[in-house]
Amino acid sequence: MPEKERIDSLSVALAGAVARHTEGVEWASTAIEGLEFYRQPSPTSCAICVVEPSIALVVQGAKSMTLGEQSYRYDTNRFLITSLDLPAKMQVLEASEEQPYLGIVIKLDLAMMSELILQAPLHPHKSATPEHAMVLGNTTASFLDAIQRLVALLDEPESIAVLAPLIKKEIFWRVLISEQGSRLRQIASAGSHGLRIARAIEWLKTHYDEHLSVDGLAELARMSKSTFHHHFREWTSMSPLQYQKRLRLLEARRLMLGENLDASAAAYRVGYESPSQFSREYSRLFGNPPKRDVITHWQ
Repeated sequence: MPEKERIDSLSVALAGAVARHTEGVEWASTAIEGLEFYRQPSPTSCAICVVEPSIALVVQGAKSMTLGEQSYRYDTNRFLITSLDLPAKMQVLEASEEQPYLGIVIKLDLAMMSELILQAPLHPHKSATPEHAMVLGNTTASFLDAIQRLVALLDEPESIAVLAPLIKKEIFWRVLISEQGSRLRQIASAGSHGLRIARAIEWLKTHYDEHLSVDGLAELARMSKSTFHHHFREWTSMSPLQYQKRLRLLEARRLMLGENLDASAAAYRVGYESPSQFSREYSRLFGNPPKRDVITHWQ
C-alpha cells in the first residue's frame, strides 16, 4: 500500500479510537502515563495556554499553534513537537459536529529520550534553521503505526505496564531520527543550550510570582547574561520577562475563573504590585480587562 494511503488508513483508525474515548468530553486522560486525547466539535477562537514538552498530532481536522510571530498549522500530514514549556496561542481550525477535531498528545519523557540519544546515529539530520522549541514534523506511516499500537493498549490494560514504555520508546526513537530530531537532542543532551534553558524555565514555572533576576537565571543556566538572553529568546520567541508575564497572567486568569478571586486579589497572588499595571497587561494579552473577560467567559 502506498505511504499516503497507509497514513490515511491509520489516521481513520486512530480517529475512531479517539472519538470513542472522548465521547461527551473535550479532553480525556488515559491509563497510559502522558497519553491524552482531545476533541472539539467546532472551530475555536485563539486561546492562550502553556504547552508542555510533547508530541501533538491530529487524526481528524486541523489545528494551529502560534508562538511569537510564527504559526504552526498541523493536520493528519504534520505533527507538532514542543520541547519546552511554552506559553502559546492555540486554535482549532477545522472541526464540525459530524467530523469533530480529534487530537492525540504524548508528553515527552526526557529521561527516556536521553537514553535513546546515546544509541541514535550522530546527527542524521542537521537543521540549518534557528533553534526553536516548537517545530513541525512530517507524519509517516511507521510513526502512526506505533501510535496506533500504543492507543490499542487501552483495550488491553493488563499489558500497559510492560508494553507502553516499549512503544513510547519506538515513538520517541522515530522522532529522534527524523528531520526534526536535532531539536529534541538539544533539549535532552547533557550540557546543551536547550537543556540549560529548560532548567531556567523549570525555575520560572515554580517561582513566577517572585522578582525576576535575569542575572540569577543566567547563572542557573550556567551562561553569561547576554548568551542566556539570546538563547532564551531563540528557543521561546520571547524574553525571560515576557515569559514570566505570560505565566503570571495565565495563572491569574485561572484563579479568577477557577477560584472566583477578584482581579486585585489574583494580581497580588501572582506577584503584581500594581493592579492597574496588571489590568493593562491582562487586557493586552487576552483582549479584555479582567472583569469583562471573566463575565464574557461565563456567558
